[in-house]
Amino acid sequence: MIEGVLVKKLIVHPDDRGQLFEIWRADDRGFSGFGQVYVTTARPGIIKGWHYHKRQTDCFTVVCGRALFALYDARENSPTHRELQIFHITEDERIAVVIPPGVYHGFKNTGKEDVWCLNCPNRTYNAADPDEYRVDPFDASIGFDWMIPS
Repeated sequence: MIEGVLVKKLIVHPDDRGQLFEIWRADDRGFSGFGQVYVTTARPGIIKGWHYHKRQTDCFTVVCGRALFALYDARENSPTHRELQIFHITEDERIAVVIPPGVYHGFKNTGKEDVWCLNCPNRTYNAADPDEYRVDPFDASIGFDWMIPS
């Protein structure tokens, strides 16, 4: 496990009307505050990544669809420097992932419908000083194969 990454298994409460599941609570381990909540979507086969933050912690989950989430530890002082970690997050296997600053992350839609991912970062987006840094998803120095089977 990459240093500082936390995984929360989400408990789904289904009934004959549908289902309910909590994603984040203020008393969850690893929850470092609330900045904003947003949803990002991707069409089938689309990759969104890599990117990272210097100050922001992200808290991602899949709300609808299927995604392969990949993380890469680019922090030179980390005990897990250069480690890769992947998660398959689906409607059937619901987890939420806390991603600390300095860890590259991205996802690929591995389903046949649009995937909807919810993020609850601990900081609000500041267009005048964005804390978002992009890296090509096929960067050879990372060496991650986005085409791995899902």
